[in-house]
Amino acid sequence: MNISNRLIYLSIFLSCAALMGYGLYLQHAQDLTPCPMCILQRVAFVFVGVIALIAAIHNPKRTGTMIYSALIGIGALTGGGIAARHIYVQNLPPEQMAQCGPGLDYMVESLGLAQALPLIFKGEGECAASAWKFLGLTIPGWSLVWFAIFVVAAGWIFLKAMKAKARRFG
Repeated sequence: MNISNRLIYLSIFLSCAALMGYGLYLQHAQDLTPCPMCILQRVAFVFVGVIALIAAIHNPKRTGTMIYSALIGIGALTGGGIAARHIYVQNLPPEQMAQCGPGLDYMVESLGLAQALPLIFKGEGECAASAWKFLGLTIPGWSLVWFAIFVVAAGWIFLKAMKAKARRFG
């Protein structure tokens, strides 16, 4: 089966757009306020989606394909790491969870990003809440699944480009 890289990049972009759309629906129509870790996962989805869209439009050759795929993989691994940490925080016993902290905007504005990031990953009370589940997984659980899919897709494209490059020079 020979699926074009352009189609895979476009599928990644459309998946990220759909996930962002659903996240915005949950936020605005269902009144589920995203916590700081949710917002960082959204940033990772946007990053992955934008890179995938650029790659789909550009339709690069081997080296460009490897660069775009690496960027998508890095973004998806970062988002997956955030999602995994979020799942961990959600599964902590209540006595180990800190009280609700300030929102992401306030932390970044008052402390700066460098000082806010450790507090975000500490996972204050609002990050421990899991008000939404589908098939037994919370939002960060589904985020982790999607980030894993994107890592696999980007890795597959990357390896395919590496093999083609090796055949050309080998």
